[in-house]
Order: sequence, then C-alpha cells, then structure tokens
Amino acid sequence: MLRVGINGYGTIGKRVADAVSAQPDMELCGVAKVSPDYVAIGAVEAGYPLYVVDETRIEEFREIGVDVAGTVDELVAESDVVVDATPSGIGAENRSLYERHDTPAIFQGGEDATVAEVSFNARVNYDEAEDADYVRVVSCNTTGLSRLVAPLEEAYGIEKVRATLVRRGGDPNQTGRGPINDAVPDPVSIPSHHGPDVQTLFPKLDIDTIGLKVPTTMMHVHAINVTLENPPASEDDVRDLLAAQERTIMVPEYARIDGAGTLKDMAADAGRPRGDIWENCIWEESVTLQGPDLYCMQAIHQESDVVPENVDALRAISGHLSGPESRSLTNETLGIGFGGLRDRPVKRLDTQTADD
Repeated sequence: MLRVGINGYGTIGKRVADAVSAQPDMELCGVAKVSPDYVAIGAVEAGYPLYVVDETRIEEFREIGVDVAGTVDELVAESDVVVDATPSGIGAENRSLYERHDTPAIFQGGEDATVAEVSFNARVNYDEAEDADYVRVVSCNTTGLSRLVAPLEEAYGIEKVRATLVRRGGDPNQTGRGPINDAVPDPVSIPSHHGPDVQTLFPKLDIDTIGLKVPTTMMHVHAINVTLENPPASEDDVRDLLAAQERTIMVPEYARIDGAGTLKDMAADAGRPRGDIWENCIWEESVTLQGPDLYCMQAIHQESDVVPENVDALRAISGHLSGPESRSLTNETLGIGFGGLRDRPVKRLDTQTADD
C-alpha cells in the first residue's frame, strides 16, 4: 500500500483525497489545512486525519470541534509520497520540507515547471516520472490540450496547433475572482502560458494559444485548430479516434448539450461526486476537417480533470504499475468510461418524448 499525504485540502486536494481513498493500492495518511472552516469539518466527517500547516492555530481548530492529528511536518514524515495541492507558488516553497524528509512529492500545474524534474500527463509521458522524486501534474487546460494532441500526433502527425481558451473567471467557491461582467484577454500578449506549458510535454510541438477570462464558474471551453501532416479520409475517422481515448468523451448532437452548464447538469444527474467531469468533453458536431485543418471545441472541468492524473502520477513515482495498468485501475475506481457520462446521454434521451 502506498501511503499518501495531501498537503492542501482545497478544490484539488479534497478531490485527490477522495480519489486516493478509492484506490485499492493506496492509503490516505491524512490531509493538511491552514484554516479551520467548513472544508476542515468536511475532512473530519469523511474520516480523514487532519493535520495543521501552522501549529500555532491548533487551538482554533479545536474551538470548532475539529481534532487535529498533528502538523504537516509529521504528515510528510509518515507519507511515502505527498501530493502538494496548495495555492500556486506555495508548492515551490514547500519543496524544502519534502526534501528534508526525503519524501517524494507531486506538485500542481500552478507551479512553475522548474519546481519538479518532470511535467506529467498520464497519457503522454507516464514512464518519464518513474525515476523522479518530484513531479508536476500540468494544469487543467494543459491536461485537456495534451489529451487531445497525443492521439492526433500519433495517428496523423501535427504541423501546428492553434487554440483559443475561453476560461472560467473562478471556481464556484472563489468569490473574489472575476471578471463580473466582462470578457478579458488574459493575457493580451500571445501566446498565453498554456502553449509553452504544453511544450513541457511535447517539446517539438508548434502551438500557439490565446486566453480569455469570462464571468462563469462552470468550465473552460477550448476552440481548437490543428493542421495535420497526414489528414484522415473523413471527419468520422477523427471522431472514432477521439471516442476511443480513455479520458475523452464525444458529446453527440442528439444529447442536446449546448454548453458547459448543461454538461455540469448531466454530470450531476449521472451521480458524479460534486458534479465532476474528469474527461475532456468534445462536441462531436464541432469536429470539422477542411483539407489538412481540423477544427473542434471541447469543455474542460477545471476542478477535476487533473484528479486522475494525480492518482497516476502517484503510481508512476512509486514505480509499481505501468502506465496502462495505472490508467485502467484509476479509470475503473473513479468510474471514468464505465457507465458514467459516456453512456448517460442515451439514458437521458430514452426518458424524453419527441416533443421535449
């Protein structure tokens, strides 16, 4: 059993904690938090040992009835691997803590790539993380782009990728984020940071990215143009290729899913925890082939798509399962592609009348 500690129990950390707890070959040692709040209470109610980042605040936790198992220093010492899910920039500061205990660590995409030896995506470069002590799971957008690029590169070769990322202004609990009523180029300069981040996985890939932020908390939406070296005979070939991938879902026209909000509604109806969507959601009818140029649009759930990647990174860094074995086990335990969203549109439409 791989003993895993989670340092940071927010949007990503709490989801990774749940995912680790679902793995038959992992044990969750505990989670670490800074502040006593409803999330801390939720961790205790879930049965997770709770550790504090700042021991001077232990009494604050006790005042709200939360028992503390120890400090983050103790959690790191007890863990075989730590998943650092702290806010951007804090992970880099924490690396010295992990080094002091000689504990391997996994960082998130908000950190600079230099924080780790390897930037990681389970579909792209699982094997590169097997000898590493410090691995960085790339960001939600980079994860989504990489899942799309990998099969296209393998099947057809890629001359150029151009992607416009329409990004949510904040997660549902980030009340201080924005914009409130605007569409903001972020950044105005080109490329956005996403293209260079994808190149940490595909060093030779020619990719340009443009980023905007809009007033929604739902999901990111990518509008993508890929110039293929050896384009297929038809758009259906591309659809079949993408549908066959483990962590992509083709959204059919008959499902009547017209946006990210509808996708989230479907995820809730499908019983997904927190309405999470771990897979890329590619609108089938958006897949268009014009000569060598492929166009498509996909939605990426920023709160959850990196969760299975963190689980696979844990196995990669510990070296006890191969990439295909780990992805298969992660997919099975989380319900990715096993009767979840992949089948849900058909089930939903079966209950509707022709006039709905």
